[in-house]
Amino acid sequence: MTSTLLVASRREATRSVLLERQLRRYHPRVQDQVRALAMQHAHLADLAASFPALLFALALPRAGLDPAAARACVIDGHALADAALAAGIPRWLRKLPPEAFAGPIPALPDDELFRRRIANHLPRSPKLAPRWLQAVAGMAELAHGPAAVWIARELLRDPRRVDPDRLRLLGLWAWFSTQPATLAHTLIDRPWTPNMGIDAALAAANEWRLLIALQVSLGAQPIADMWLQPARVAGYDFVPLSSTADIAEEAEAMQNCLRGYGNSLAHNRLRLWSVRRDGQRIGTLKIATSAGDPLLNITELRGVRNTAASREVSWAARQWLHMHDLPRIDVEYRKPGAASLDGPTWRAIWRPYWLAKRRMPHWLPIGARRAALYNL
Repeated sequence: MTSTLLVASRREATRSVLLERQLRRYHPRVQDQVRALAMQHAHLADLAASFPALLFALALPRAGLDPAAARACVIDGHALADAALAAGIPRWLRKLPPEAFAGPIPALPDDELFRRRIANHLPRSPKLAPRWLQAVAGMAELAHGPAAVWIARELLRDPRRVDPDRLRLLGLWAWFSTQPATLAHTLIDRPWTPNMGIDAALAAANEWRLLIALQVSLGAQPIADMWLQPARVAGYDFVPLSSTADIAEEAEAMQNCLRGYGNSLAHNRLRLWSVRRDGQRIGTLKIATSAGDPLLNITELRGVRNTAASREVSWAARQWLHMHDLPRIDVEYRKPGAASLDGPTWRAIWRPYWLAKRRMPHWLPIGARRAALYNL
């Protein structure tokens, strides 16, 4: 009898040590709440090893969820799947370590297809687990389940390449990539696909952000005053780039950075022109004042991929510029920040997202703000 009690005592001591070791793996900020719950019943304590996410969710439930029913399921010995359902967490979280959880677990996808896919991209590193879960949950909320699986994969491939500060932009871009009937979708040159790597995705999303900035800077109407007039000189046509579509097409064809000039155009700092011969794009012109000269100048003339323009094209451009009565062209610059974004265009771009998500995030306000675009 004494031997039996001794063995039982040793087992209990070992169990207590293992439990405490597992509880200490939770974030220090939440250990007290998790430990207090685990001490209430042996079945709850067992979750620390068998289903750390469920123990955490019962100790720190998501806002609006009452964990009482899920707690009763565990104590009464029901299937953990039933308890997880009652606690509002997906079953696939069972494989995540305690280190993954530092705050209430948000709503996450849990359909069969998502479970099968996410199982291939679960983090093995406890250190990476909290960042991984945050990224997956964030992308699921911002975009959709496939994008959440994608970011899970990319984060495991190279955590250094996934910047948490860019997830909002990636999420918006991924969501609008699947919404062809929206204005924002028409501004996407390269839509999101699950086969893209993170670097290609970031580049495509940023190009989209620049086009949105250009669109809301210029509004729905073309620039009325291009300062100069279209003409043909020495066989070269000088064509105004007065709308978002014009500039986007030129940027794509010439492989340059014209998309980023929205703010400068809105503040009357410059104008953009295309140089063409027999319909073929030869160069892109930037017209502005410079170095204190009050008269307009050619401040940049570049060929495809920003290569230097030929002497012939340069000479034609100068002849075209000096066809105009430059002293009579009065360029009125606007002070920084004086050119507001076009409100109707801003709302037309984002309204489908607000409606679909049934919320208006503080970082994507109804009022058009440059800071909101820059902070994505």
